[in-house]
Amino acid sequence: MENIGLEVTDYAIIMVYLVGIVWYGIKKGKQESSEDYFLAGRNMVWPIVGISLFAANIGSNTLIGLTSDAFNTNVAVYNYEWMAAVVLVIFAIFFLPFYLKSKVYTMPEFLERRYDTRTRYLFSGITIVGNVIIDTASGLYAGNLILKIIFPDVPSWIIISLLAFAAAAYTIPGGLSSVVHTEVIQAVLLIFGSMLVTYFAFDEVGGWRAMIDGLNELHAQGELSKTSDEVLSLIRPNSDEAMPWLGLIFGVPLLGFYFWANNQFMVQRVLSAKDLNHGRWGALFAGLLKLPVLFIMVIPGVLAILLFSDTDISFLNYEVPTENGFATCTTLKECPNMTYPVLIYSLLPTGILGLVIAGLLAAMSSSISATLNSASTLITMDFTQKLRPDMTSKQLVRAGQIATVVLVILAAAWAPMIETFRSLWTYLQQILAFISPPIVAAFVVGLFNRRSNSNGGFWSLVLSYLIVIGWIIFAFATFGGISTEDTGVHFLYTVPILFVIAIVLNLVISQFSPAPTEEKLAGMIWSKKIYTEETKELVGLPWYQNYRTLSLLLLLLTAAIVIWFA
Repeated sequence: MENIGLEVTDYAIIMVYLVGIVWYGIKKGKQESSEDYFLAGRNMVWPIVGISLFAANIGSNTLIGLTSDAFNTNVAVYNYEWMAAVVLVIFAIFFLPFYLKSKVYTMPEFLERRYDTRTRYLFSGITIVGNVIIDTASGLYAGNLILKIIFPDVPSWIIISLLAFAAAAYTIPGGLSSVVHTEVIQAVLLIFGSMLVTYFAFDEVGGWRAMIDGLNELHAQGELSKTSDEVLSLIRPNSDEAMPWLGLIFGVPLLGFYFWANNQFMVQRVLSAKDLNHGRWGALFAGLLKLPVLFIMVIPGVLAILLFSDTDISFLNYEVPTENGFATCTTLKECPNMTYPVLIYSLLPTGILGLVIAGLLAAMSSSISATLNSASTLITMDFTQKLRPDMTSKQLVRAGQIATVVLVILAAAWAPMIETFRSLWTYLQQILAFISPPIVAAFVVGLFNRRSNSNGGFWSLVLSYLIVIGWIIFAFATFGGISTEDTGVHFLYTVPILFVIAIVLNLVISQFSPAPTEEKLAGMIWSKKIYTEETKELVGLPWYQNYRTLSLLLLLLTAAIVIWFA
């Protein structure tokens, strides 16, 4: 692989797209009121909601992370994707009705109604920090990987700064409406680009059968530790370093539940739905869109094992952490984060390459715009409005825009730090493993347990995160880091342990103070009566409008894929 120079056609396509998407985003923006700016006027229909959810999730960070992890650990990484469909079904049935009926702007606002103001502020602060250091920063870092291969001599901080400016350009003026409308275009382009990469990769390898034979040949030569059946298997033994089956059962669902059902920047899209049905249909549609990810985003990472494992990429000047500091990697094995960029630059012809790069930058801007808008919503609605309740709707919008500027600067400053981690996917999942469980526990207990009160909700979060901080300090002092390789404890095992601890803390602490009043619990607790009444409302609806029927079909399709690749 030689130093790459794009053709004029590619540059033209990229520039036209970037200018066009910023213009379109500003045009579609709404800022007449705070509801327009932060929730797009609560008027989105289900296809927009579903595609927006998918696009916000499959940003450049997730796409590059999925492909690089598939190169490293094979198709087991797809377990995060199909599990999303299961989680979204549970979300649509149990949680979404309460979110939409309460007319809240934010997830912390919902916790305030169930618990108290202390819990709202705590959760909001945690979410803002997570949005900056996980979602926004990783999106900028992934965008840097895409462009680094074109501009290897340009420092990462300059590329990241320019990407941050571009992503914020339409998010700041237009709010969620800008984000959602641009995401529809970006999702279509991203799916199309991923399909092209998959097609050209298979064409280069020689097809599915040739992929199987090639993997088995590498295994026979001792260059690959697994056979083709093991490479393409979703269900791994408990000894597997990437995805032990116990971690798949007990850890992955909880990470998914936080991401899809409690995370402000994802749930905010569903809160913009025009009614409950459109919210549910949109969530299920997003789950359906997650299923083809195996073939168009994960499998290409496996194909890269055959095509580019030993390819010389030293010209990139891309450095990775080593025991003695940093060193320039020479092959893809040493820096798997570059798997997807190497795939597209090596396989795609002129014109199509520019289109796919535009799609990747689109994915980056989608995820960054989503997190910027949601974090600014949290700051404005959970802090600014509380401190200054006399602010007008337009003043709240202005506060949200100022917050977005501050957040994007912080994220751009943090993004280069991700280079110190082993891989982008490891960074994303291990940080989520510490943040997610206590929050998921607070929502689950709050919705299904009447005895849980404000003290239980607040102090379970505080004590759980003190345990997390204590473990991190201990791990660094004893093992030199928090990764699975350092501690010997897989991060997917820490997730259910923290979840159980948080639930126990919530229930036990709640016993030492009075139970919440019936007025406090009104409309906040799920019961069988709700299910029964809803059943009556669904009678007579055609199957394609009955979300329960659609949920069952989605689960059956998901099960078929999992069984096929088990």
